Amino acid sequence: MKFFKWVLRLLPIAYMAVIWIQSSFSSDHFVTLPKESLDNTIKESLHLVEFAILYVLLVLAFLTRRSSLSVRLNIACAVFAALYGISDEIHQSFNPTRSASFFDLFKDFVGIGVCFYFVHGALFKGRFAGLRKVLGLVGA
Repeated sequence: MKFFKWVLRLLPIAYMAVIWIQSSFSSDHFVTLPKESLDNTIKESLHLVEFAILYVLLVLAFLTRRSSLSVRLNIACAVFAALYGISDEIHQSFNPTRSASFFDLFKDFVGIGVCFYFVHGALFKGRFAGLRKVLGLVGA
């Protein structure tokens, strides 16, 4: 169980490194789908989940250190994920094969906000019993 907790603690750092490395390459460096419109749609929709995943990984990492997460620390996780999203857009703006936009940031923030709604509801509002149970297992 200790090994699993350490993996969860290090996962946000590894994930942030993957985001940074991936942002250093052109958007079609790793995968290009044969139909350009589908390729663009899927890659643009990934903004909704990319930084939401980072937020969830941060929450899980903190849950391994404490049996419960405070409201303040939960908000800090969401803000940190959003700030990392901003830094990623800035990073992409220096890459001539990438683009940076406020709409991409908006999509990043929406994804974080949706996950925040569910995690906050599960941990602090008594909603989403299944999610609360899963999050409780991480802190056990």
